[in-house]
Amino acid sequence: MNITGIDIHTYPVDDADRAVAFYRDVLGLTPTVHWPGMGAEFELADGSTFGLWKTDEMPPGGGVMFAVPSVAEAVAELRAKGIPVEDPMEHEPCFMAIAEDTEGNQIILHQRK
Repeated sequence: MNITGIDIHTYPVDDADRAVAFYRDVLGLTPTVHWPGMGAEFELADGSTFGLWKTDEMPPGGGVMFAVPSVAEAVAELRAKGIPVEDPMEHEPCFMAIAEDTEGNQIILHQRK
């Protein structure tokens, strides 16, 4: 097996429309496909895909790292929209900050050095 990247990362959600609105209206992502009440997929500029799907079988949970040019600017933007975000952390290879979506899933803002 030769795994070369992530084609899609998905979150199970309780309220698909609320979750889609968060990613669209707060993070500025545009759904590539959207099935109201069921979920959506968002294709990002690098070709990767992120999906949200209503399911009664799995509780919300998970995490994804979104690449951003500046963690500090991304944190400021989310805070200006009233979204709680942890203060940025510096690690050897990156800067990162953690927030949550409306369903309790982690959003990690990630900036490589």
